[in-house]
Amino acid sequence: MKKFDTLKTIQLIVFVLLTVTCMVIVFFNKDLFHLVAAEPNVRLMCIMLWLTLGISFLFIFLDFSLFSAFKHDYRELDYAVHSDPVAGIANRYSSDVLIEPYLDKPLPENMGAIMLELTNIGEINELYGHVQGNKVIRDFSNILKLTSVDLCFVARNGGNKFLALFEEGTEEKIEVFLGRIDQKVTTNNSNSESYPIKYKYGIAFHEGNQVKTITDLISLSNRRINE
Repeated sequence: MKKFDTLKTIQLIVFVLLTVTCMVIVFFNKDLFHLVAAEPNVRLMCIMLWLTLGISFLFIFLDFSLFSAFKHDYRELDYAVHSDPVAGIANRYSSDVLIEPYLDKPLPENMGAIMLELTNIGEINELYGHVQGNKVIRDFSNILKLTSVDLCFVARNGGNKFLALFEEGTEEKIEVFLGRIDQKVTTNNSNSESYPIKYKYGIAFHEGNQVKTITDLISLSNRRINE
């Protein structure tokens, strides 16, 4: 896309420069100007040249318009593919894309994962309806989005579970992340207009032979939710 955009920009600049150059030559060269005015064939040739340049400029402009519309549609499609429609953060597909380079390879020593689970969504759905349950999911997702900045990747892993993946992780970063979540959840729950957020989590880090691959890491974090 970037190469196409650059090519069309260059073409547009070239056509504008050619058009301006031709007009300057004709209007500022008195002999040539009188020749064009006096000779019908020369005048026709100039008209055809400028017409060709004008049509070329129009088609390049239309290409720009169509390309801009295409980029807009592409961004919307990319967002729809990679974003969870309820949570408003990355979805399971985005998680799969992120972990794909690590599949079937030894787990990096600084890789960590946290699986988080909302524990009261079923209760909220039953008492107040799925609309309110989805609101709690969005509220928790926004908290994860804010607290993960400069620390980790977060995504909804399906249902009421969320995955936080630390590619450059340390125990300190994990503690900072969990501390931020606890602080913002406490603030949310102190608001009488908000439904309470209740959650639990499981942590897994590079732990020697127990965790050899990234799938082992994520599975262990998921199992530890209930430990």
